[in-house]
Amino acid sequence: MSASVQVLYPASDGSTFDHDYYVGTHMKMVQEAWGDLMQQIVVTKGVAGGPETPPGYHAVATMVFPDEAAMQAALGKAGPLLKDIPNFTDTTPQMLIGEVVG
Repeated sequence: MSASVQVLYPASDGSTFDHDYYVGTHMKMVQEAWGDLMQQIVVTKGVAGGPETPPGYHAVATMVFPDEAAMQAALGKAGPLLKDIPNFTDTTPQMLIGEVVG
């Protein structure tokens, strides 16, 4: 069964997030580190949390792996990716590791 890692970047008053750096540099780093292990990667930029509601997240990245072993191998190579976070945001990311069910 496929496995996924989602990284969510919470938005709060005064928090910053450089979307250009994130997509242009950080996600290229993710592709270089994990590309041979991933099936799919999707990045969503938060634009709203509902009608007339600001987004709760700056961005959410979803990486899908063919199985848990591939996901674990990728997570084992996450060190440089984690060190890059301060280059594009001052928020602490949240992570959801899951089983793809649909």
